[in-house]
Amino acid sequence: MNRHQIPVRWRLFGVLFLLSFLSYLMRQNIHVAGELMMPELRLSELEMGWIYASFIWGYALFQLPGGIAGNRFGPRRTLLVVGLLGILASGLTGLLPGLLFQSTTGVIAVLLLVRFVMGIAHAPMYPVQAAVVERWFPVGQWALPNAVSSTGLTLGAAAAQPLVALVMVYWGWRASFYVFIPLGLGLFGLWWWYARDNPVEHPAMGEDELKAIQANRDDLTQEVGFSAWKQLIRNRETLLLAMSYFSLNYVFYLFFTWFFHYLVKELGFSILETGFLAALPWVTGAFVATLGGLTCDALCRRIGPRLGCRIPAMVGLTGAGCLLYAGLYSTSPYMAVALLSLCFASTQFAEGAFWSAQTFVAGPYTAPACGLMNTGGNAAGIVVAPLMPFLAQHVGWVVALSTGTVVAFAGALLWLFVRVDRPFEPQAV
Repeated sequence: MNRHQIPVRWRLFGVLFLLSFLSYLMRQNIHVAGELMMPELRLSELEMGWIYASFIWGYALFQLPGGIAGNRFGPRRTLLVVGLLGILASGLTGLLPGLLFQSTTGVIAVLLLVRFVMGIAHAPMYPVQAAVVERWFPVGQWALPNAVSSTGLTLGAAAAQPLVALVMVYWGWRASFYVFIPLGLGLFGLWWWYARDNPVEHPAMGEDELKAIQANRDDLTQEVGFSAWKQLIRNRETLLLAMSYFSLNYVFYLFFTWFFHYLVKELGFSILETGFLAALPWVTGAFVATLGGLTCDALCRRIGPRLGCRIPAMVGLTGAGCLLYAGLYSTSPYMAVALLSLCFASTQFAEGAFWSAQTFVAGPYTAPACGLMNTGGNAAGIVVAPLMPFLAQHVGWVVALSTGTVVAFAGALLWLFVRVDRPFEPQAV
């Protein structure tokens, strides 16, 4: 292979990076469009919170089934099918409420259903993507591509803030659910054309690259049959990672669901100004996610996966807790945005460590294992979306959001008990 040629694994992952970008571009738009949807459709903050949560319910409940599907049917087919379903659900989010369903009850019901389906469609993305990383990248080089995937999602969410704000100010909130559909069709078509389920199947794969990918796998979890994934439910490390990932995502979902609304209502920014300010955490997180992945892989090579994954995860969680508190209690609105952006960046610093750790533990069962871990992570979203407006009614938005500090510290402590150097040992069934 020419030393200047980009390896096939990174070209394939380039397509996954674009799909990750698209995924958050299409799922984040409702949290911006919601500012105009609520008054037009006569929805309260609490009702909108349940609509936000319906996506997360579908997303969380179908993490494990999505990972199982990716393991059973292969990443290529799985991502194409769910991608097309997600594009359809996005279009229906703009089309149905207030047009075909006009009563408040009807609007809420149809949005709950459509966003639940949207969550189902997006659920397999990251468990399946983690399985691609396990199959296509050499042992111990898993944190960086998983972190780069987080960079893709954060850039997608960052782009959604100003783009959706501009689209809905000039063309209405419904247009924000239609505008990205052609891009989605093009990118999933590209995925189907270029992707393969395994490195050996790709026509451009060279012998040297394939040898590097397949090296040093004897001490990892071994494949003993498809149905052995069920034993993951009792695996100690996977369950600890799921609980800690709940803590990380608790802070993540504060930004995903209510940050835009917080900037408008509590800090007094206009919708257009908020569109750009709300992108700052995601842009900052994009760069720091890649830094976290590089750090994790370097530490794993130097001191082993146990501490190599633990250190960046604990640093990220602790930093997120401290910066969240500082940002919420800052007296300057612009300083608050800066500190909260660094808080979100801290969550992204830890991302690669979680996915790399789960890959070290699960090996060929990475897709269902990461699905289980991500179920725990997205259970946080189910809690955060409706809980924040409920608490805000009683104690205010600042106190409500600052609960994330305590949760982040708890997640950091859980990492003291995670043993990444204990691979899952499935029994043949």
